[in-house]
Amino acid sequence: MTLNGSVALVTGAGRGIGRAVALALAELGVKVAVVARGREELARTVELSRARGGTVIALVADLGDPSSAAGVVERAAAELGPVDVLVNNAATVEPLGPSVGLGPAAWDALRLNVITPVALCNAVLPQMTAVGRGRIVNVSSGVVARPASMIGGNVYVTTKAALEAHTLNLAAELDGTGVTVNVFRPGTVDTAMQADIRRTGEGRLDATTYARFVRNHEEGGLITPEQSAHALVRRMGGDASGQIWDASDTD
Repeated sequence: MTLNGSVALVTGAGRGIGRAVALALAELGVKVAVVARGREELARTVELSRARGGTVIALVADLGDPSSAAGVVERAAAELGPVDVLVNNAATVEPLGPSVGLGPAAWDALRLNVITPVALCNAVLPQMTAVGRGRIVNVSSGVVARPASMIGGNVYVTTKAALEAHTLNLAAELDGTGVTVNVFRPGTVDTAMQADIRRTGEGRLDATTYARFVRNHEEGGLITPEQSAHALVRRMGGDASGQIWDASDTD
């Protein structure tokens, strides 16, 4: 699928990986609707893109409420045209802490990390399948390959594993329709989420896990959001579906 001239919806695009993906798509000639809660951060994403000649609009929305998904897709389509590309990037790593101390409310993270991406997929799929083209990417985490490596992050790990299962099952369901659905594991990226974990994770993550987050930063083990976004965007025009893409892969 030629990305140039298509319409993309990118969530969590006020900063970090989401912003970098939005900018990279815009540079390819994609018209992009960027979504997040932070109005000022979204405005900066739009400013950066327009400075590079991109066509980007900001949609302020609280994606923690899955019922907002249909409205977000409708607003994007009204301003830019039907959505051809969906990148579900918005997520939360909270709450952190021992599982035994987390009550049922802690699992509300499922709404943003899983239920809203599902709702957004459902909102774009009728149009995509009708025209026989579309690209959906759900941003996950490498921690799904190593679930025991983030002790104190049970909620986050579980939600990302669920998102991957949804993605791969949906890809099989849509085989032959022209719509591809893939997972992207963005690598260990220098983002605000990483900074928040280093600042507040001590005592909530186990000591070994927390020390690894700190060490990765101190030893220069983090990649930039731009590097991660490039690893994703270069794959998005292809026909592969049901794949788990990792930013560290070189193929």
